[in-house]
Parts: sequence; C-alpha cells; structure tokens
Amino acid sequence: MIKGLAITTVWVLDQDRAKEFYTQKLGLEVRTDMTMGDGGMRWLTVGAPDQPDVELTLMVPGPPAMDPESAEMMRKLIAKGALGAGVLATDDIHGDYKKLKERGVEFLQEPQERPYGTEALFRDDSGNWFSFTQRRAGGLDLERDWA
Repeated sequence: MIKGLAITTVWVLDQDRAKEFYTQKLGLEVRTDMTMGDGGMRWLTVGAPDQPDVELTLMVPGPPAMDPESAEMMRKLIAKGALGAGVLATDDIHGDYKKLKERGVEFLQEPQERPYGTEALFRDDSGNWFSFTQRRAGGLDLERDWA
C-alpha cells in the first residue's frame, strides 16, 4: 500500500540555476546529482534537512519524460509563472520570510493570515510559485474569511 509521497517533480528551466536557488536561497540540501546512463538525463534532487524521506526532483522539460512539443509548451508555462509547485512549510513564517527575502527570494505576497495559517507566496528562479505556510495551531479556522 501507499505509505506517502517520496519524490515529486518541480519543472525548471536550468538545473544549475535551480540547484543554486533551492540550496543557497531556500536552504534545502542536495540529495542526488547524477547523470543516468551514458549521456543520459540528469537526476537532481533536493530536500529539507529535517525531512529526509521527501525529495524534489528538479527536472528540465524534455526527453525521456516528454516529447519536444510538450517540452516547449511546458517551458513557456514555467517562464510565464503559470505553475504552482506546492506548499513549503515553516514554523516561523515571519522570521523565515525575512531571511528568504534578504537572500533574494522574490515574494509575490507577504505573510497574510488565512483560515489554514499564515501564508506568503514566492517564485523560484524559473517562475514556479510556491505557498510558504505556517499552519494554524488547532487546525483549520472555518470562521475566518478566505480573503
């Protein structure tokens, strides 16, 4: 049976730039950086130091995952900023927001209260956007407006 999420893909435009962004700006660690097979695809994964069982694969659109036409469409969507890559969790949204901003992370929204916690939005170096969220103690507040 399924035990949980182990690896998920974040499509990026340049793996070297993405590696630098995710490690130096976001503070994630490189888990794997290798070429699969002779002249094959680069397998680059990163993850949060406190969550060793979950990895983000930083993949450039193209073979073997997709044909050239699909890869070009994906690159355009990434560059346009149309793709949301997920939610990254923190236990200090205000302090970590300040640190990431000082490291040059582009925020689309400063921390705001939501029914599920406090959330800021940022983009990675390719254009993908992430929710950066500190969950609300006690769970979802159904009385709070979804502003």
